[in-house]
Amino acid sequence: MIGKDEYRDYVKKSAPKSPMTRSLIAAFVVGGLICCIGEAVSDVIEVIFPEMPADEVGSWTTVVMIFFGAFFTAIGVYDKLGHFAGGGSIIPITGFANSVVSPALEYNREGVFFGICAKMFVIAGPIIVFGVVAGIIVGVIGLFI
Repeated sequence: MIGKDEYRDYVKKSAPKSPMTRSLIAAFVVGGLICCIGEAVSDVIEVIFPEMPADEVGSWTTVVMIFFGAFFTAIGVYDKLGHFAGGGSIIPITGFANSVVSPALEYNREGVFFGICAKMFVIAGPIIVFGVVAGIIVGVIGLFI
């Protein structure tokens, strides 16, 4: 039987090296490009609808970016982008759309109710729950400060 130190050394020698610098640069560039696309969408909406209030422009930009994320997930492009960019594709709102649509597509063969509806929020569900709980905690803290 081998000890912890021997096992740790074995894992260090056997594990493939991660190209951390390339991964960080790819995440930064792709995440930045997604955000630039979001800004461009916002600018286009402002040009098409000049009388629209800024908060509505932001809401419509979010809707369009979620649509793009869902669409590119459905045609298989977003998964390749996520493999290349890692966290750079997960953090923007398009990554949230991907986390909802991807399981829905995967479990489509199990039917509408037990497949799509039951499994759609497998990845995004915990994100929503922790977001709501964090919002409540921050709201209560803000109430007393």
